[in-house]
Amino acid sequence: MGSHDHHGHDHHDHASHAHGHGHDHSHDHGLGHAHVHAPANFGKAFAIGITLNTALVVAEAIYGYIGNSTALLADAGHNLSDVLGLVIAWGASIAARRAPSGRFTYGFRASTILAALANAVFLLVATGAIGWEAILRLREPEPIAGVTVMVVAGIGILINGFAAMLFASGRKDDINIEGAYLHMAADAAVSLGVVISAALIIWTGWLWLDPITSLVICATILWSTTSLLRGSIDMSMAAAPKGTDLAAIRTFLLARPGVSAIHDLHVWPISTTETALTCHLVMPASTDDAFLMQTAQLLKTTFRIGHTTLQVETHPDNGCALAPDDVV
Repeated sequence: MGSHDHHGHDHHDHASHAHGHGHDHSHDHGLGHAHVHAPANFGKAFAIGITLNTALVVAEAIYGYIGNSTALLADAGHNLSDVLGLVIAWGASIAARRAPSGRFTYGFRASTILAALANAVFLLVATGAIGWEAILRLREPEPIAGVTVMVVAGIGILINGFAAMLFASGRKDDINIEGAYLHMAADAAVSLGVVISAALIIWTGWLWLDPITSLVICATILWSTTSLLRGSIDMSMAAAPKGTDLAAIRTFLLARPGVSAIHDLHVWPISTTETALTCHLVMPASTDDAFLMQTAQLLKTTFRIGHTTLQVETHPDNGCALAPDDVV
């Protein structure tokens, strides 16, 4: 992460300091390695979701073709993107548990961020394909096998609703799991729309309802995907995680005993569930390990920052090149 790659720079030329890169700094990585938190294990949920959705894709594709339903075929296509998305999300959650090695000093935790971004892109691509097919069908509506379509889509509601429930508990704390949840919830909504449109077509004979339903479904998916896309892009750009109060963190650090100033404060995600912080503390009287460990623990409990690196500088006018706010 570029935001804390300052240990290799020549900008800290503090001659009295001891760590080889020019200044006396103290690192605390968080109380007995409290920062090493693997994501919650949703392996069983992923396995069930992938298996059920694969079966549903096959059924919807077959009966959508037989029943001549664009909405059902659209649902099958969307479910296929879900299967691929779940595979990626599951793979990332497994990779995130790998220990750091070689050049990957944080392990593969960031793969969960990439998976969330990939899932958002999958949803957008699938939605575009569904929408285009619906527009073409809207110009030339065709009859559908209403009852068959309703039955298959109804099964889809049950499968995707159940799968969404498996991921619901982790969606607020992990954007990778949120991506999986949104896939399943969106599919349940798609299937519900298909059932409603098929029933209305049987009742009214309005064939244009099938493609119109597909377009409404597309709009719903786009709306639900916006937050996932924005959040995953922010994380990919090393933005402070959503909900992180940088002003409060700055105030907290400045209020710590012996701290006269701070600079080079960076907060960024190292995975979809873990947050890191680096900061330079100006402490004229210096400090000890107990202070650093206590500060890291308070950052963890108060701000959910589990991976803290604090650098202590004893001279406020030491010429640290990272002191200006416009330098990173």
